[in-house]
Amino acid sequence: MLLQAAQKIGAGLSTFGLAGAGIGIGVIFGSLIIGTSRNPNLKDDLFRVAILGFALTEAIALFALMIGFLVLFM
Repeated sequence: MLLQAAQKIGAGLSTFGLAGAGIGIGVIFGSLIIGTSRNPNLKDDLFRVAILGFALTEAIALFALMIGFLVLFM
């Protein structure tokens, strides 16, 4: 019983990484909007870097989700 409770608590705590990834994605695209509004000529370069940042941030979110499932089901 105690082990199941600890697994559920650990899985819930490991999903805090998902909230951090959501904040990170918001910061990335917010910075993209600000950068594009300040210098529209760099729109394509800024978008390319923003997509790379989005992909890396989303990968961290998927790792956090994977750890949550590993804690829950192992």
